[in-house]
Amino acid sequence: MRRMLLRAAFVSITLGIAACNPRVDAPQVGLYRAVLRLPGGDAPFGLEVAQEQQQYVLYLINGAERIRVSDVKVTDGELTATFPGYENTLRAKINRDSLEGSVTLIKAGGKEQVIPLVAKRGEAYRFHAKSSTDNADVDGTWDTTFTNEKGETTKAILLLEQSHDRVTGSAMTPTGDHRFLEGQMHGDELQLSTFAGGLAYLYKLKIGADGALEGDYWQGLASHEKVVAHRDDAATLDGAGKQTTLRDTAQAFAFTFPDVDGKPVSLSDERFRGKVVLVTLGGTWCPNCHDEAQFLLPFYREHRDQGFEIIALMFERHGDFATAARAVRHYRDDLQIDFPTLIAGLSETDEASKALPMLSQVYGYPTSILVDRKGVVRSIHTGFAGPATGRHHDECVKEFSEQVERLLTESGG
Repeated sequence: MRRMLLRAAFVSITLGIAACNPRVDAPQVGLYRAVLRLPGGDAPFGLEVAQEQQQYVLYLINGAERIRVSDVKVTDGELTATFPGYENTLRAKINRDSLEGSVTLIKAGGKEQVIPLVAKRGEAYRFHAKSSTDNADVDGTWDTTFTNEKGETTKAILLLEQSHDRVTGSAMTPTGDHRFLEGQMHGDELQLSTFAGGLAYLYKLKIGADGALEGDYWQGLASHEKVVAHRDDAATLDGAGKQTTLRDTAQAFAFTFPDVDGKPVSLSDERFRGKVVLVTLGGTWCPNCHDEAQFLLPFYREHRDQGFEIIALMFERHGDFATAARAVRHYRDDLQIDFPTLIAGLSETDEASKALPMLSQVYGYPTSILVDRKGVVRSIHTGFAGPATGRHHDECVKEFSEQVERLLTESGG
């Protein structure tokens, strides 16, 4: 009798636990507050789980940006997703109103950086569930300096827009921008974050008595820098950062690299002869390269009949050709790229410099080299001001468009 009572009690407890934590095979649709656990703290981003044509899709939400993730699988109570154009993935256990797992970023040499992730359905705040009504004003442009743990400094500009406690914007550096940042002002403390499938950023800043913003920012699990910023609406990056040049202007700019099928492609090929060619150095892992490609695609289709071509030299995380080519194929398919993408080497800038010895040095991605109809290099530019930078993006696009259109009017050699 006692044994039967014990068994009944065990069954009752087991059923009670199961009722509190039922097995969930599919995620609840709706908005989630997702959080990546970085060394500096929680880096939140917006996440929407939706169903479209009976398939699950995700949307990554930061400021004005919504990134659609269609490569989503739900199996045995687990959700997995591969972010568009990247090798980076999300894997999470499905709970009743939450997701719990990790985001894996592919870093140099193919190493995996695994960042813990939790996402709670129905939570809409960024950093603080209760807004502060007495907040410092940080709206505007800030002349900024980043200092890494080696003491090396980088000039930057913080572009911030504030509405009550909500703050959005971006950070521009000589090699690119930190894309769509979103955060909250809480008294005199500012926190910003973003994650859109590529890199994860977290800022923690505080405005001091002198009006300066000071604090820290983290990129993923391994990168940390100090930040000091002073409000300056006239701040500019003109003259900041090192410039890539040709070692010998009399030497022809030439290269040969394989495409994703292993076929060698050269700048001297008939397809490019007598045309204006943009050679852009980048990689599938590079968010600013994604931004540049999304601008270039419609521009290319509009101007190729006039004699404009693009060659993308892809410097990837993998030294193995087959693995690198697989990553680039995925990038091509997701972004619908129809200009040549060549496997040029490893992602480290020193490796890119070795692959293109006629250049003084490659300092960052993307780096764009514009070649005229005679095969003469007319300009070299590092970085790309993406759409998160507002008018700076518009100016970048306008300057590039005007330069290409001028070159297209020139005669060939």
